Amino acid sequence: MRSRQANSSDTEGSAFVKPSCDGAFREQAEAGGTCSDRIERFLSICESKASFNAIITPTPEIARAQAEHSDQLLKKGKPRPLEGIPFTVKDNFCTDGIRTTAGSRMLAEFVPPYEASVTKRLWKAGAVMLGKTNMDEFGMGSSTTSSYFGPTTNPVAERLGLADIVPGGSSGGSAAAVAADMCLASLGTDTGGSIRQPASFCGIVGMKPTYGLCSRWGIISYASSLDQAGVLAKTPKDAAITLNVIAGEDPLDSTSFTGTYPDFEVGLGKDIKGKKVGIPKEFLHSQNTAHTQIVWDELERKSNLHQFEIVEVSLPNIPYALQAYYVIALSEASSNLARYDGVRYGHRAENVESLEELYEKTRSEGFGEEVKRRIMLGTYCLSAGHYDQYYQRACKIRTLIKQDFDRSLETVDVLTWPTTPSSAFSSKQHTNDPVEMYLQDIFTVPVNLAGIPAMSIPVAKCERGLPLGLTIAAGQLQDAKVISVADRFMRD
Repeated sequence: MRSRQANSSDTEGSAFVKPSCDGAFREQAEAGGTCSDRIERFLSICESKASFNAIITPTPEIARAQAEHSDQLLKKGKPRPLEGIPFTVKDNFCTDGIRTTAGSRMLAEFVPPYEASVTKRLWKAGAVMLGKTNMDEFGMGSSTTSSYFGPTTNPVAERLGLADIVPGGSSGGSAAAVAADMCLASLGTDTGGSIRQPASFCGIVGMKPTYGLCSRWGIISYASSLDQAGVLAKTPKDAAITLNVIAGEDPLDSTSFTGTYPDFEVGLGKDIKGKKVGIPKEFLHSQNTAHTQIVWDELERKSNLHQFEIVEVSLPNIPYALQAYYVIALSEASSNLARYDGVRYGHRAENVESLEELYEKTRSEGFGEEVKRRIMLGTYCLSAGHYDQYYQRACKIRTLIKQDFDRSLETVDVLTWPTTPSSAFSSKQHTNDPVEMYLQDIFTVPVNLAGIPAMSIPVAKCERGLPLGLTIAAGQLQDAKVISVADRFMRD
């Protein structure tokens, strides 16, 4: 395994490396015609599929300029790792001179004067930006229905003739864009499953890296100790290539990883015969549904096919993960969103007579119902008399959950379980009771609490033909192992 030093200039001067196995990026790189021609085709697809509402802000002129620059470098024989590859970007990544809304009225007209570290690396590596994708407001949701700019629909469901099916959230616009062939990959963020759950619902690959592997600088914060940039793509290989570009130390982010990390393509195509795959018994026995059983059955089939060993492991504190996650996430959201007061930037209420009224009306008008609900709950958890009872106790549970993962991963190579308790649901479901929606995250939030890498891959379909995802997780900085196992699973 070759190592890569984590540094902020990691992608500069890189030579194009032929992918080690098939994937959408390779097909694009080897396709005929110029980058400009290919990007025009993708822009046409984006325009024709605007009804999905996957993109908030299209950027066709920027895409054309980037594609033209790619063509010039290709003529000179100096291609970069992602030369001419069409990407979209979730609308909570700040993009210099391009509207960045986080799906909220509060930031509906916000144009950042700076670029997020991760997207800056993406453009330096030759990627082409087609637009900023829709999302649940400030990343708070599991359906992409809470966006100020309207809901996104599920392209897979549309092809099946199923109406009003959500793409998942909060990176639902990114997942829908990839699934609808509007781009080859998209950047998303994952706080409690916001990459993996929509990837599962849309039948694509979603990778949440180790916490700190990708810089958070320039990402509009939801919950700082949980947020992590990641990739939605067609294949694990495409995710690996992207991760090789966007990962690395960032002096602007004090939580970014500062050591060395492996090349994420190193395990692609390798045999996984004899690997030990752990199944958490808490998920297998107490959280089983008709749809998760389909995934468990497919996992058993693959275990026979690849001759790997299934080992039942225990994560005894997992039953408390969802409660601990929401206390921590909502508390941090309450703190992070305090900056939106109508004074410095963003939406500002009019016809106010005092500073207090300005704050109150701005926040009432600028935030949607779900965001206001989470801010109030988070503020309550941090208030005097409740901080120890809720927030500190949740942090202690988080430590126990991380220890559970560490202990179980000493005996197996990877852990695996269904990504979601069901296939994609109707936008009218789970609307009357917020807790029902929160329960959709029961399989995804534990890895965010532990800070470990995880990928969702499509492995089966439900009775209606909607995709079902399988999660593969490993220890911290074992992202390459996750990708390797996922790659082999998807080949058969």
